[in-house]
Amino acid sequence: MPKRYKNSPYSKMHDLFTAETSEQFNFDDFIDPSVNEIEVIAKFNGDIKSVVEELGGEAEIIYENYAIVTIDKTKIGRLNSYSQIEHLELPKNLYFEGPNNLSSSCITSVQRPNGYNLSGRGVFVAIIDSGIDYMHPDFRNPDGTSRVQFIWDQTQTGTPPVGFFSGAEYNNQQINSAIQSEDPYLIVPSIDTNGHGTAVAGIAAGNGRSSGGLNIGVAPQADIIAVKVGYKGYESFARSTELMRALKYVIDKGKRFNKPICVNMSFGMNNGSHEGDSLFETFIAEISAEWKTSIIIPTGNEGAAGHHYSGAVETNQVKEIDFFIAPGIDSMYLSLWKNFVDSFSVEIIFPDGTSSGIVGIESQTKTVRRPNFVLHIFYGQPSHYSAAQEIFFVFNSSGEPLRAGICKLRVHAQTIVNGHFEVWLPTLEEVTDDTFFSNPSIYNTLTIPSTALKVIRVAGYNDRVGNIAVFSGKGSVTQESLIPDIAAPAVDILSTKTGGGYDTFTGTSVAAPFVTGSAALMMEWGIVNNNDPFLYGERLKAFLRIGATRRKDIMYPNASFGYGNLCLESTMNYLNDYKLGGDYFWLQI
Repeated sequence: MPKRYKNSPYSKMHDLFTAETSEQFNFDDFIDPSVNEIEVIAKFNGDIKSVVEELGGEAEIIYENYAIVTIDKTKIGRLNSYSQIEHLELPKNLYFEGPNNLSSSCITSVQRPNGYNLSGRGVFVAIIDSGIDYMHPDFRNPDGTSRVQFIWDQTQTGTPPVGFFSGAEYNNQQINSAIQSEDPYLIVPSIDTNGHGTAVAGIAAGNGRSSGGLNIGVAPQADIIAVKVGYKGYESFARSTELMRALKYVIDKGKRFNKPICVNMSFGMNNGSHEGDSLFETFIAEISAEWKTSIIIPTGNEGAAGHHYSGAVETNQVKEIDFFIAPGIDSMYLSLWKNFVDSFSVEIIFPDGTSSGIVGIESQTKTVRRPNFVLHIFYGQPSHYSAAQEIFFVFNSSGEPLRAGICKLRVHAQTIVNGHFEVWLPTLEEVTDDTFFSNPSIYNTLTIPSTALKVIRVAGYNDRVGNIAVFSGKGSVTQESLIPDIAAPAVDILSTKTGGGYDTFTGTSVAAPFVTGSAALMMEWGIVNNNDPFLYGERLKAFLRIGATRRKDIMYPNASFGYGNLCLESTMNYLNDYKLGGDYFWLQI
Protein backbone atom coordinates (compact mmCIF):
# COMPACT_ATOMS: atom_id res chain seq x y z
CA MET A 1 0.00 0.00 0.00
CA PRO A 2 1.73 3.23 -1.05
CA LYS A 3 2.17 5.99 1.48
CA ARG A 4 -0.49 8.67 1.18
CA TYR A 5 0.36 12.34 1.31
CA LYS A 6 -2.49 14.65 2.11
CA ASN A 7 -2.50 18.42 2.36
CA SER A 8 -4.15 20.13 5.33
CA PRO A 9 -7.68 21.54 5.39
CA TYR A 10 -6.09 24.72 4.02
CA SER A 11 -4.89 23.09 0.81
CA LYS A 12 -5.87 26.16 -1.20
CA MET A 13 -3.61 29.02 -0.22
CA HIS A 14 -4.63 31.88 -2.32
CA ASP A 15 -5.80 35.40 -2.71
CA LEU A 16 -9.49 34.91 -3.51
CA PHE A 17 -10.91 37.97 -1.96
CA THR A 18 -12.60 40.33 -4.34
CA ALA A 19 -16.13 40.86 -3.12
CA GLU A 20 -17.51 39.38 -6.34
CA THR A 21 -15.31 36.30 -6.21
CA SER A 22 -16.11 35.49 -2.60
CA GLU A 23 -19.84 35.28 -3.39
CA GLN A 24 -19.46 32.80 -6.22
CA PHE A 25 -16.38 30.96 -4.99
CA ASN A 26 -16.98 27.92 -2.79
CA PHE A 27 -14.40 27.74 0.00
CA ASP A 28 -15.52 24.18 0.73
CA ASP A 29 -13.82 23.21 -2.53
CA PHE A 30 -10.49 24.18 -1.00
CA ILE A 31 -10.80 23.67 2.75
CA ASP A 32 -12.47 21.12 4.95
CA PRO A 33 -16.21 21.85 4.70
CA SER A 34 -16.54 21.04 8.40
CA VAL A 35 -14.41 24.10 9.17
CA ASN A 36 -16.63 27.14 9.65
CA GLU A 37 -14.07 29.65 10.89
CA ILE A 38 -10.91 30.33 8.92
CA GLU A 39 -7.87 32.51 9.38
CA VAL A 40 -6.79 35.16 6.91
CA ILE A 41 -3.78 37.46 6.87
CA ALA A 42 -4.93 41.08 6.60
CA LYS A 43 -3.01 44.20 5.62
CA PHE A 44 -5.11 47.02 7.07
CA ASN A 45 -5.38 50.66 8.03
CA GLY A 46 -7.38 52.27 10.82
CA ASP A 47 -9.44 50.34 13.35
CA ILE A 48 -9.58 46.73 12.17
CA LYS A 49 -10.67 45.34 15.55
CA SER A 50 -14.03 47.11 15.44
CA VAL A 51 -14.60 45.93 11.87
CA VAL A 52 -13.88 42.31 12.71
CA GLU A 53 -15.87 42.39 15.94
CA GLU A 54 -18.83 43.74 13.96
CA LEU A 55 -18.60 40.60 11.81
CA GLY A 56 -18.36 38.34 14.86
CA GLY A 57 -14.67 37.56 14.34
CA GLU A 58 -11.39 38.09 16.15
CA ALA A 59 -8.37 40.14 15.05
CA GLU A 60 -4.81 39.65 16.29
CA ILE A 61 -2.66 42.66 15.42
CA ILE A 62 0.80 41.18 15.11
CA TYR A 63 2.74 44.06 13.57
CA GLU A 64 1.71 47.62 12.75
CA ASN A 65 -0.76 47.15 9.86
CA TYR A 66 -0.65 43.32 9.72
CA ALA A 67 -3.29 41.23 11.48
CA ILE A 68 -4.45 37.63 11.58
CA VAL A 69 -8.24 37.56 11.39
CA THR A 70 -10.31 34.58 12.49
CA ILE A 71 -13.75 34.81 10.95
CA ASP A 72 -16.68 32.81 9.61
CA LYS A 73 -15.74 31.91 6.04
CA THR A 74 -19.11 33.14 4.74
CA LYS A 75 -18.23 36.69 5.86
CA ILE A 76 -14.97 37.03 3.91
CA GLY A 77 -16.66 39.06 1.18
CA ARG A 78 -18.12 41.49 3.71
CA LEU A 79 -14.77 41.83 5.45
CA ASN A 80 -13.08 42.69 2.17
CA SER A 81 -15.64 45.41 1.45
CA TYR A 82 -14.48 47.59 4.37
CA SER A 83 -12.17 50.49 3.49
CA GLN A 84 -9.86 49.49 6.36
CA ILE A 85 -8.89 46.32 4.49
CA GLU A 86 -6.06 46.79 1.98
CA HIS A 87 -5.35 43.15 1.15
CA LEU A 88 -6.30 39.65 2.32
CA GLU A 89 -4.42 36.39 1.97
CA LEU A 90 -5.19 32.84 3.09
CA PRO A 91 -2.51 31.16 5.20
CA LYS A 92 -0.23 28.70 3.43
CA ASN A 93 1.22 25.42 4.62
CA LEU A 94 4.94 25.06 5.17
CA TYR A 95 6.97 21.90 5.73
CA PHE A 96 10.23 21.19 7.51
CA GLU A 97 13.15 21.54 5.09
CA GLY A 98 14.74 18.14 5.50
CA PRO A 99 15.41 15.97 8.13
CA ASN A 100 33.14 18.03 12.49
CA ASN A 101 31.60 20.92 10.37
CA LEU A 102 32.55 23.79 12.68
CA SER A 103 36.10 23.70 11.36
CA SER A 104 35.10 23.84 7.69
CA SER A 105 33.01 26.91 8.51
CA CYS A 106 35.91 28.54 10.39
CA ILE A 107 33.88 28.58 13.63
CA THR A 108 36.13 26.64 16.02
CA SER A 109 38.87 29.29 15.92
CA VAL A 110 36.32 31.98 16.79
CA GLN A 111 35.16 29.99 19.84
CA ARG A 112 38.67 29.39 21.23
CA PRO A 113 39.86 31.44 24.22
CA ASN A 114 42.98 32.40 22.25
CA GLY A 115 40.76 33.47 19.33
CA TYR A 116 37.68 35.66 19.74
CA ASN A 117 36.47 33.59 22.74
CA LEU A 118 32.82 33.76 21.68
CA SER A 119 30.06 31.40 22.80
CA GLY A 120 26.77 33.25 22.23
CA ARG A 121 26.57 34.51 25.80
CA GLY A 122 23.89 37.20 26.23
CA VAL A 123 22.15 36.38 22.93
CA PHE A 124 18.83 34.66 22.25
CA VAL A 125 18.78 31.88 19.68
CA ALA A 126 15.17 31.31 18.63
CA ILE A 127 14.27 27.99 17.00
CA ILE A 128 10.92 28.14 15.20
CA ASP A 129 10.46 24.52 14.27
CA SER A 130 8.99 21.20 15.45
CA GLY A 131 9.85 21.87 19.09
CA ILE A 132 12.82 20.92 21.23
CA ASP A 133 13.73 18.03 23.52
CA TYR A 134 14.34 20.18 26.58
CA MET A 135 15.44 17.06 28.50
CA HIS A 136 18.50 16.63 26.24
CA PRO A 137 21.68 17.34 28.27
CA ASP A 138 23.11 19.53 25.50
CA PHE A 139 20.52 22.19 26.31
CA ARG A 140 21.43 22.38 30.01
CA ASN A 141 23.93 24.48 31.95
CA PRO A 142 26.80 22.87 33.90
CA ASP A 143 24.64 23.01 37.05
CA GLY A 144 21.89 21.02 35.33
CA THR A 145 19.46 23.90 34.84
CA SER A 146 17.93 24.46 31.43
CA ARG A 147 19.26 26.89 28.85
CA VAL A 148 15.82 26.90 27.27
CA GLN A 149 14.23 30.12 28.52
CA PHE A 150 10.83 29.70 26.91
CA ILE A 151 8.85 27.11 24.98
CA TRP A 152 5.67 28.07 23.17
CA ASP A 153 3.92 24.93 21.98
CA GLN A 154 1.30 26.10 19.50
CA THR A 155 -0.14 22.60 19.16
CA GLN A 156 -1.28 22.36 22.79
CA THR A 157 -4.10 23.75 24.87
CA GLY A 158 -2.92 25.63 27.93
CA THR A 159 -1.88 29.12 28.98
CA PRO A 160 -0.87 31.00 25.82
CA PRO A 161 1.70 33.80 25.82
CA VAL A 162 0.43 37.27 26.68
CA GLY A 163 -1.10 38.82 23.57
CA PHE A 164 -1.80 35.50 21.88
CA PHE A 165 -4.92 33.34 21.92
CA SER A 166 -3.73 29.76 21.57
CA GLY A 167 -1.08 27.25 22.49
CA ALA A 168 0.76 26.81 25.78
CA GLU A 169 3.80 28.74 26.99
CA TYR A 170 6.33 27.39 29.48
CA ASN A 171 9.04 29.49 31.12
CA ASN A 172 12.49 28.56 32.39
CA GLN A 173 11.27 28.00 35.94
CA GLN A 174 8.66 25.50 34.77
CA ILE A 175 11.17 23.77 32.51
CA ASN A 176 13.64 23.42 35.40
CA SER A 177 10.89 22.00 37.59
CA ALA A 178 10.10 19.49 34.86
CA ILE A 179 13.75 18.44 34.53
CA GLN A 180 13.95 17.75 38.26
CA SER A 181 10.64 15.86 38.30
CA GLU A 182 10.14 12.11 38.02
CA ASP A 183 7.45 12.83 35.42
CA PRO A 184 8.72 15.89 33.51
CA TYR A 185 6.10 15.78 30.76
CA LEU A 186 3.36 16.13 33.35
CA ILE A 187 4.74 19.64 34.06
CA VAL A 188 5.94 20.64 30.58
CA PRO A 189 4.17 18.29 28.13
CA SER A 190 5.85 19.67 25.01
CA ILE A 191 7.57 16.90 23.03
CA ASP A 192 9.48 17.18 19.76
CA THR A 193 7.96 14.10 18.14
CA ASN A 194 9.51 14.99 14.78
CA GLY A 195 13.07 15.58 16.02
CA HIS A 196 13.76 18.28 13.44
CA GLY A 197 13.75 21.20 15.85
CA THR A 198 15.99 19.37 18.33
CA ALA A 199 18.58 18.72 15.60
CA VAL A 200 18.49 22.33 14.43
CA ALA A 201 18.84 23.61 18.01
CA GLY A 202 21.81 21.31 18.61
CA ILE A 203 23.74 22.68 15.64
CA ALA A 204 22.98 26.30 16.46
CA ALA A 205 23.37 26.17 20.23
CA GLY A 206 24.07 22.71 21.68
CA ASN A 207 26.88 22.59 24.27
CA GLY A 208 27.96 18.98 23.76
CA ARG A 209 27.43 17.81 27.36
CA SER A 210 26.30 14.37 26.15
CA SER A 211 29.55 13.92 24.23
CA GLY A 212 31.92 15.38 26.80
CA GLY A 213 32.20 18.52 24.70
CA LEU A 214 33.12 16.70 21.50
CA ASN A 215 29.93 17.48 19.57
CA ILE A 216 29.53 21.13 20.43
CA GLY A 217 27.20 23.52 18.63
CA VAL A 218 28.09 26.95 17.29
CA ALA A 219 26.79 29.10 20.18
CA PRO A 220 26.96 26.79 23.24
CA GLN A 221 26.18 29.49 25.81
CA ALA A 222 23.32 31.23 24.01
CA ASP A 223 19.91 31.27 25.64
CA ILE A 224 17.30 29.33 23.68
CA ILE A 225 13.68 30.11 22.84
CA ALA A 226 11.79 27.29 21.11
CA VAL A 227 8.47 27.62 19.33
CA LYS A 228 6.76 24.41 18.31
CA VAL A 229 4.71 25.62 15.40
CA GLY A 230 1.46 24.14 14.20
CA TYR A 231 -2.07 23.97 15.44
CA LYS A 232 -3.92 21.39 17.44
CA GLY A 233 -4.16 18.10 15.58
CA TYR A 234 -1.66 19.10 12.86
CA GLU A 235 1.96 18.71 13.90
CA SER A 236 3.53 17.71 10.57
CA PHE A 237 3.33 21.19 9.08
CA ALA A 238 2.57 24.78 9.99
CA ARG A 239 0.52 27.47 8.37
CA SER A 240 2.12 30.78 7.49
CA THR A 241 0.02 32.43 10.20
CA GLU A 242 1.64 30.26 12.88
CA LEU A 243 5.10 31.34 11.72
CA MET A 244 4.03 34.99 11.73
CA ARG A 245 2.84 34.66 15.31
CA ALA A 246 6.07 32.86 16.24
CA LEU A 247 8.22 35.63 14.78
CA LYS A 248 6.37 38.31 16.70
CA TYR A 249 6.60 36.23 19.89
CA VAL A 250 10.36 35.67 19.80
CA ILE A 251 11.20 39.23 18.74
CA ASP A 252 9.01 40.55 21.55
CA LYS A 253 11.03 38.38 23.96
CA GLY A 254 14.24 39.93 22.68
CA LYS A 255 12.86 43.41 23.31
CA ARG A 256 11.52 42.53 26.74
CA PHE A 257 14.81 41.06 27.98
CA ASN A 258 17.00 43.54 26.05
CA LYS A 259 18.87 40.80 24.22
CA PRO A 260 19.74 40.58 20.53
CA ILE A 261 18.03 37.67 18.82
CA CYS A 262 18.80 35.48 15.84
CA VAL A 263 15.88 33.45 14.53
CA ASN A 264 16.13 30.12 12.71
CA MET A 265 13.11 29.11 10.57
CA SER A 266 13.73 25.89 8.64
CA PHE A 267 10.46 25.76 6.72
CA GLY A 268 9.57 26.00 3.06
CA MET A 269 6.85 25.77 0.44
CA ASN A 270 6.37 26.36 -3.30
CA ASN A 271 2.94 27.96 -3.20
CA GLY A 272 3.56 31.49 -4.45
CA SER A 273 5.30 33.66 -7.00
CA HIS A 274 8.77 33.26 -5.40
CA GLU A 275 9.22 37.02 -5.77
CA GLY A 276 8.82 37.94 -2.10
CA ASP A 277 5.51 39.71 -2.71
CA SER A 278 2.96 37.76 -0.63
CA LEU A 279 1.73 39.28 2.63
CA PHE A 280 3.53 36.47 4.45
CA GLU A 281 6.85 37.44 2.88
CA THR A 282 6.41 41.21 3.18
CA PHE A 283 5.52 40.74 6.86
CA ILE A 284 8.78 38.84 7.41
CA ALA A 285 10.75 41.57 5.64
CA GLU A 286 9.14 44.32 7.70
CA ILE A 287 9.36 42.63 11.10
CA SER A 288 13.02 41.80 10.45
CA ALA A 289 13.69 45.50 11.01
CA GLU A 290 12.23 45.26 14.51
CA TRP A 291 14.67 45.21 17.41
CA LYS A 292 18.19 43.75 17.11
CA THR A 293 17.14 40.86 14.93
CA SER A 294 18.52 38.59 12.23
CA ILE A 295 16.27 36.00 10.57
CA ILE A 296 17.92 32.98 8.96
CA ILE A 297 16.04 30.72 6.51
CA PRO A 298 17.33 27.82 4.37
CA THR A 299 16.88 27.87 0.60
CA GLY A 300 15.07 24.52 0.72
CA ASN A 301 15.67 21.08 -0.76
CA GLU A 302 14.00 21.57 -4.14
CA GLY A 303 17.11 21.97 -6.30
CA ALA A 304 16.87 18.49 -7.82
CA ALA A 305 13.24 17.72 -7.05
CA GLY A 306 11.93 18.53 -10.52
CA HIS A 307 9.17 20.70 -9.10
CA HIS A 308 9.83 23.88 -11.10
CA TYR A 309 9.26 24.52 -14.79
CA SER A 310 10.30 27.67 -16.65
CA GLY A 311 9.08 28.30 -20.18
CA ALA A 312 7.95 30.79 -22.78
CA VAL A 313 5.28 30.95 -25.48
CA GLU A 314 4.61 33.03 -28.55
CA THR A 315 1.33 34.26 -29.99
CA ASN A 316 -0.95 31.38 -31.13
CA GLN A 317 1.51 28.75 -29.90
CA VAL A 318 0.44 25.68 -27.91
CA LYS A 319 3.02 24.46 -25.40
CA GLU A 320 2.75 21.12 -23.62
CA ILE A 321 4.38 20.47 -20.24
CA ASP A 322 4.49 16.90 -18.96
CA PHE A 323 4.45 16.14 -15.26
CA PHE A 324 4.16 12.88 -13.37
CA ILE A 325 1.89 12.28 -10.35
CA ALA A 326 3.30 9.76 -7.87
CA PRO A 327 1.22 6.97 -6.35
CA GLY A 328 -0.51 7.68 -3.07
CA ILE A 329 -1.16 11.41 -3.51
CA ASP A 330 -4.48 12.68 -2.16
CA SER A 331 -4.13 16.35 -2.98
CA MET A 332 -1.71 18.53 -4.94
CA TYR A 333 -1.49 21.79 -6.80
CA LEU A 334 0.22 23.55 -9.69
CA SER A 335 0.94 27.26 -9.38
CA LEU A 336 1.52 28.97 -12.75
CA TRP A 337 2.74 32.60 -12.79
CA LYS A 338 2.66 34.75 -15.93
CA ASN A 339 2.74 38.32 -17.10
CA PHE A 340 -0.77 39.73 -16.77
CA VAL A 341 -0.44 41.37 -20.20
CA ASP A 342 -0.15 37.97 -21.88
CA SER A 343 -3.36 36.17 -22.76
CA PHE A 344 -3.50 32.40 -22.72
CA SER A 345 -5.81 29.56 -21.82
CA VAL A 346 -4.90 26.33 -20.08
CA GLU A 347 -5.86 22.68 -20.26
CA ILE A 348 -5.00 19.57 -18.24
CA ILE A 349 -4.74 16.15 -19.88
CA PHE A 350 -5.23 13.50 -17.20
CA PRO A 351 -3.34 10.15 -17.03
CA ASP A 352 -6.32 8.37 -18.65
CA GLY A 353 -6.08 10.70 -21.68
CA THR A 354 -9.21 12.74 -20.95
CA SER A 355 -9.14 16.53 -20.93
CA SER A 356 -10.28 19.17 -18.48
CA GLY A 357 -11.34 21.23 -21.47
CA ILE A 358 -9.70 24.52 -22.38
CA VAL A 359 -10.15 27.05 -19.62
CA GLY A 360 -9.62 30.75 -20.28
CA ILE A 361 -9.94 34.02 -18.43
CA GLU A 362 -13.63 34.19 -19.32
CA SER A 363 -14.23 31.39 -16.82
CA GLN A 364 -11.99 32.77 -14.02
CA THR A 365 -12.93 29.75 -11.90
CA LYS A 366 -13.78 26.30 -13.18
CA THR A 367 -14.41 22.96 -11.48
CA VAL A 368 -13.83 19.74 -13.39
CA ARG A 369 -15.30 16.64 -11.75
CA ARG A 370 -14.23 13.06 -12.37
CA PRO A 371 -15.38 9.90 -10.54
CA ASN A 372 -12.38 9.81 -8.20
CA PHE A 373 -11.16 13.41 -8.01
CA VAL A 374 -11.99 17.08 -8.54
CA LEU A 375 -9.83 19.65 -10.34
CA HIS A 376 -10.29 23.35 -9.62
CA ILE A 377 -8.75 25.99 -11.88
CA PHE A 378 -8.61 29.59 -10.73
CA TYR A 379 -7.42 32.67 -12.65
CA GLY A 380 -5.99 35.19 -10.19
CA GLN A 381 -5.62 38.92 -10.63
CA PRO A 382 -2.78 41.37 -10.00
CA SER A 383 -2.77 43.03 -6.60
CA HIS A 384 -1.19 46.29 -5.51
CA TYR A 385 1.77 44.14 -4.41
CA SER A 386 2.34 42.30 -7.67
CA ALA A 387 1.62 42.90 -11.35
CA ALA A 388 1.85 39.17 -12.11
CA GLN A 389 -1.05 36.79 -12.61
CA GLU A 390 -1.36 33.32 -11.16
CA ILE A 391 -3.33 30.43 -12.65
CA PHE A 392 -3.81 27.97 -9.83
CA PHE A 393 -4.74 24.28 -10.23
CA VAL A 394 -5.66 22.08 -7.29
CA PHE A 395 -6.39 18.35 -7.47
CA ASN A 396 -8.40 16.78 -4.64
CA SER A 397 -9.18 13.08 -4.47
CA SER A 398 -12.70 12.04 -3.56
CA GLY A 399 -11.80 8.69 -2.08
CA GLU A 400 -8.82 6.74 -3.36
CA PRO A 401 -5.55 8.57 -4.06
CA LEU A 402 -5.14 10.46 -7.32
CA ARG A 403 -4.37 8.22 -10.28
CA ALA A 404 -0.62 7.99 -10.76
CA GLY A 405 0.83 8.64 -14.19
CA ILE A 406 1.74 11.32 -16.70
CA CYS A 407 -0.37 14.46 -16.89
CA LYS A 408 0.02 17.25 -19.39
CA LEU A 409 -0.41 20.96 -18.83
CA ARG A 410 -1.22 22.63 -22.17
CA VAL A 411 -0.78 26.37 -22.51
CA HIS A 412 -2.80 27.80 -25.40
CA ALA A 413 -1.26 31.18 -26.17
CA GLN A 414 -3.39 33.92 -27.69
CA THR A 415 -1.96 37.44 -27.65
CA ILE A 416 1.55 37.44 -26.21
CA VAL A 417 3.71 40.44 -25.29
CA ASN A 418 6.21 38.94 -22.83
CA GLY A 419 5.58 35.19 -23.04
CA HIS A 420 7.57 34.00 -20.04
CA PHE A 421 5.87 31.86 -17.40
CA GLU A 422 6.87 29.63 -14.49
CA VAL A 423 5.11 26.72 -12.82
CA TRP A 424 5.68 25.09 -9.44
CA LEU A 425 4.58 21.76 -8.01
CA PRO A 426 4.40 21.22 -4.22
CA THR A 427 7.58 20.49 -2.26
CA LEU A 428 9.20 17.12 -1.63
CA GLU A 429 7.67 16.98 1.82
CA GLU A 430 4.20 17.23 0.27
CA VAL A 431 4.40 15.04 -2.86
CA THR A 432 7.85 13.30 -2.78
CA ASP A 433 10.38 13.28 -5.61
CA ASP A 434 8.20 10.85 -7.56
CA THR A 435 6.01 13.79 -8.56
CA PHE A 436 7.94 15.93 -11.04
CA PHE A 437 8.10 17.78 -14.35
CA SER A 438 9.70 15.81 -17.17
CA ASN A 439 11.77 18.85 -18.19
CA PRO A 440 12.31 20.87 -15.01
CA SER A 441 14.48 23.87 -14.25
CA ILE A 442 16.91 23.69 -11.33
CA TYR A 443 16.88 27.49 -10.98
CA ASN A 444 14.34 29.59 -9.09
CA THR A 445 13.95 26.68 -6.69
CA LEU A 446 14.35 28.67 -3.48
CA THR A 447 11.40 27.79 -1.28
CA ILE A 448 9.16 30.41 0.29
CA PRO A 449 9.81 32.23 2.69
CA SER A 450 13.55 32.27 1.91
CA THR A 451 12.41 34.51 -0.97
CA ALA A 452 11.48 37.28 1.50
CA LEU A 453 13.66 40.36 1.49
CA LYS A 454 16.03 41.14 4.38
CA VAL A 455 16.38 37.56 5.60
CA ILE A 456 19.64 35.61 5.42
CA ARG A 457 19.23 32.82 2.86
CA VAL A 458 21.35 29.73 3.46
CA ALA A 459 22.19 27.20 0.76
CA GLY A 460 23.64 23.77 1.56
CA TYR A 461 26.94 22.28 0.41
CA ASN A 462 28.93 19.13 1.09
CA ASP A 463 31.93 20.36 3.07
CA ARG A 464 33.77 17.08 2.51
CA VAL A 465 34.08 17.65 -1.23
CA GLY A 466 33.27 21.35 -1.56
CA ASN A 467 30.35 20.98 -3.98
CA ILE A 468 26.91 22.46 -3.62
CA ALA A 469 24.46 19.80 -2.45
CA VAL A 470 22.38 18.59 -5.38
CA PHE A 471 19.18 19.17 -3.39
CA SER A 472 20.01 22.72 -2.33
CA GLY A 473 17.51 25.28 -3.59
CA LYS A 474 19.01 27.54 -6.24
CA GLY A 475 18.23 31.15 -6.99
CA SER A 476 17.72 33.12 -10.15
CA VAL A 477 20.38 33.43 -12.85
CA THR A 478 19.11 36.90 -13.80
CA GLN A 479 18.02 38.52 -10.50
CA GLU A 480 20.80 38.97 -7.96
CA SER A 481 18.20 39.88 -5.36
CA LEU A 482 16.84 36.32 -5.52
CA ILE A 483 19.93 34.21 -4.80
CA PRO A 484 21.30 32.65 -1.60
CA ASP A 485 23.44 34.82 0.66
CA ILE A 486 25.79 32.12 1.86
CA ALA A 487 26.30 28.35 1.87
CA ALA A 488 26.88 26.14 4.92
CA PRO A 489 27.43 22.40 5.52
CA ALA A 490 24.30 20.33 4.82
CA VAL A 491 25.32 16.68 4.33
CA ASP A 492 25.55 14.08 7.12
CA ILE A 493 25.64 16.60 9.96
CA LEU A 494 25.88 15.10 13.46
CA SER A 495 23.48 16.72 15.91
CA THR A 496 21.24 16.17 18.90
CA LYS A 497 18.31 13.81 18.56
CA THR A 498 15.07 13.55 20.47
CA GLY A 499 15.42 11.12 23.36
CA GLY A 500 19.12 11.82 23.85
CA GLY A 501 22.34 11.17 22.00
CA TYR A 502 23.11 12.13 18.42
CA ASP A 503 22.26 11.26 14.86
CA THR A 504 23.20 12.51 11.39
CA PHE A 505 20.95 14.82 9.39
CA THR A 506 21.02 16.10 5.82
CA GLY A 507 19.28 19.05 4.18
CA THR A 508 19.48 22.82 3.94
CA SER A 509 17.54 22.94 7.21
CA VAL A 510 20.70 21.80 8.99
CA ALA A 511 22.82 24.29 7.04
CA ALA A 512 20.81 27.25 8.33
CA PRO A 513 21.62 26.76 12.06
CA PHE A 514 25.35 27.00 11.32
CA VAL A 515 24.62 30.54 10.19
CA THR A 516 22.16 31.16 13.04
CA GLY A 517 24.77 30.18 15.61
CA SER A 518 27.38 32.27 13.80
CA ALA A 519 25.03 35.24 13.94
CA ALA A 520 24.76 34.71 17.71
CA LEU A 521 28.56 34.82 18.08
CA MET A 522 28.73 37.97 15.96
CA MET A 523 26.00 39.61 18.06
CA GLU A 524 27.85 38.69 21.26
CA TRP A 525 31.01 40.35 19.95
CA GLY A 526 29.24 43.36 18.49
CA ILE A 527 26.27 44.10 20.76
CA VAL A 528 26.88 42.33 24.07
CA ASN A 529 30.61 43.22 24.14
CA ASN A 530 29.90 46.67 22.66
CA ASN A 531 32.30 46.37 19.73
CA ASP A 532 29.59 47.08 17.14
CA PRO A 533 26.16 47.94 18.61
CA PHE A 534 24.45 47.80 15.20
CA LEU A 535 25.59 44.32 14.20
CA TYR A 536 22.29 42.75 13.17
CA GLY A 537 19.96 42.61 10.17
CA GLU A 538 21.41 43.69 6.83
CA ARG A 539 24.72 44.77 8.39
CA LEU A 540 25.30 41.32 9.85
CA LYS A 541 24.39 39.76 6.50
CA ALA A 542 26.89 42.00 4.68
CA PHE A 543 29.77 40.85 6.88
CA LEU A 544 28.82 37.20 6.46
CA ARG A 545 28.97 37.75 2.71
CA ILE A 546 32.32 39.53 2.66
CA GLY A 547 33.91 36.91 4.88
CA ALA A 548 32.70 33.95 2.84
CA THR A 549 35.20 31.60 1.22
CA ARG A 550 35.12 31.81 -2.58
CA ARG A 551 36.64 29.34 -5.04
CA LYS A 552 38.71 30.59 -7.94
CA ASP A 553 36.87 28.40 -10.45
CA ILE A 554 33.42 29.87 -9.66
CA MET A 555 31.96 33.26 -10.49
CA TYR A 556 30.31 34.99 -7.52
CA PRO A 557 27.66 35.79 -6.56
CA ASN A 558 25.83 32.89 -8.16
CA ALA A 559 22.54 31.05 -7.95
CA SER A 560 23.96 28.08 -6.02
CA PHE A 561 26.51 29.35 -3.47
CA GLY A 562 25.42 32.96 -3.30
CA TYR A 563 28.49 34.88 -2.08
CA GLY A 564 30.41 31.80 -0.99
CA ASN A 565 30.81 29.35 1.91
CA LEU A 566 30.46 30.39 5.52
CA CYS A 567 33.82 31.31 7.11
CA LEU A 568 33.13 32.97 10.43
CA GLU A 569 36.76 33.68 11.32
CA SER A 570 37.21 35.68 8.13
CA THR A 571 33.98 37.56 8.85
CA MET A 572 35.18 38.38 12.37
CA ASN A 573 38.53 39.57 11.03
CA TYR A 574 36.74 41.97 8.67
CA LEU A 575 34.61 43.21 11.57
CA ASN A 576 37.70 43.77 13.67
CA ASP A 577 39.49 45.58 10.83
CA TYR A 578 36.56 47.93 10.34
CA LYS A 579 36.38 48.57 14.08
CA LEU A 580 40.09 49.31 14.30
CA GLY A 581 39.80 51.50 11.23
CA GLY A 582 37.65 53.90 13.19
CA ASP A 583 34.77 53.93 10.72
CA TYR A 584 32.34 53.85 13.62
CA PHE A 585 32.67 57.47 14.56
CA TRP A 586 29.60 57.16 16.79
CA LEU A 587 31.58 54.90 19.11
CA GLN A 588 34.10 57.66 19.68
CA ILE A 589 31.76 60.56 20.36
